[in-house]
Amino acid sequence: MAYISFRDCNYLTESYLNGAGSDAGANRGVELTFDGNAEIDQPITIRLADTDDQRSSARMLINRRYAWRGYGDSHHIPASSRHTTFTATMGEAVVGTITLAVDSPTGLAADQLFHDELNMFRRMPGAEICELTKFAFEMTGSRPVLAALFHLVMMYGQRRHRCTDLFIEVNPRHVRFYEAMLGFERIGEVKMNESVAAPAQLMWIKVSEIRRRIDELAGAKADPNNRSLYPFFFSKKEENGISARLFSRAEMAALNDAAEEPSQQALAASSSY
Repeated sequence: MAYISFRDCNYLTESYLNGAGSDAGANRGVELTFDGNAEIDQPITIRLADTDDQRSSARMLINRRYAWRGYGDSHHIPASSRHTTFTATMGEAVVGTITLAVDSPTGLAADQLFHDELNMFRRMPGAEICELTKFAFEMTGSRPVLAALFHLVMMYGQRRHRCTDLFIEVNPRHVRFYEAMLGFERIGEVKMNESVAAPAQLMWIKVSEIRRRIDELAGAKADPNNRSLYPFFFSKKEENGISARLFSRAEMAALNDAAEEPSQQALAASSSY
């Protein structure tokens, strides 16, 4: 079980609140301790990597892990308003990282191979597609930490960017991991990604399906015969506490206003009859 502490993880920098990013040490995230897990004997901090130093640490982990798998060692993490990188740290060491990319006129990284497949989803009314990319992880006893990292990035994508459909491009040998642990489905055929000299499979999950699984399974006793990560996800109450650390008050107010707009529009439409 993970216990959440907000200690030392809620410092906000002026430039980040203005949307510019900062080198001043922004530190938005949560600190977790794990009861009864001998392999995780230190607190884990999961945070937004919103400084150059934090992104550099994440990039070093990515290049180390990717090089070990033969994918090259010169990968970069985009620093833009459409990309949000999260890291998991134990002490001073970054042990996990993942980046959320939000669709834009320039597209997503997966468009290089799967443009037609992604466009099918873009054409759906109300669709806001997002992509998980630059994922790397290295630690033992990692299922609870993996769950916390994925939960935070998924929650951020839904609450901050209103993502409706989430994609990830993976090597076919990792397909079963994403199917069993997170419920992703395969989209299209396997294609060759020349940039890493490896085959690639596009995978997808509806964000509403993630929400359903969290509501159903978060906090439930983990079944040793079931590889799902959702029993290790946070409860709704814990999500709300985490949101208060991921978003500034101004951002929270903007998100609440955005959430209210559809209901207000529906009320106005109904009153016109």
